[in-house]
Amino acid sequence: MNTAYYLINTLFDLYLMVVLLRIWLQMARADFYNPFSQFVVKATNPVLTPMRRLVPGFFGIDFAAVLLAVLVALAKLLIFKAMNLLYADWPTVALVSLVTVLKKAGVMLFWILIIRALLSWVSQGRSQIEYVMLQLTEPLLAPIRRVIPPMGGLDLSILVAFIALQALNWLMGDMFGPLWWQL
Repeated sequence: MNTAYYLINTLFDLYLMVVLLRIWLQMARADFYNPFSQFVVKATNPVLTPMRRLVPGFFGIDFAAVLLAVLVALAKLLIFKAMNLLYADWPTVALVSLVTVLKKAGVMLFWILIIRALLSWVSQGRSQIEYVMLQLTEPLLAPIRRVIPPMGGLDLSILVAFIALQALNWLMGDMFGPLWWQL
């Protein structure tokens, strides 16, 4: 049963992250001709194209993609409920699916910041992946840099972002209790 849980959790979480990346790429107005962006588009278009006929976007937000993210999280939880791995009533399962999307968005932001920091140390030029990571994270890091500018060539904005993400994670953990740490 642990193996099935691990495989289902991993597959659904990976696809959820791809859907969240699609939303984030659109909101950041990232280069969609980049190979990384093209992968995300090709992985999500088969599901999103028909959904967009029913769920329009507003104010630059692709609500079909947001709905897809929630549905992916909900499907994962429903499978766990059917396998008797999740003991919760239906309203709680719906709420947990929304919280799962938030948690995975935070985890994804953390890893993209890590990747960007590592690439800044080893990259000898602008790679296409590094350019997309820059487009995704710069709207978050630029305001931090205005308050705390780079000191001696060391950019502390990523560190401040990590501290803020961790504080947010703990705050959400306090709000949702042990459920939050299991997501």
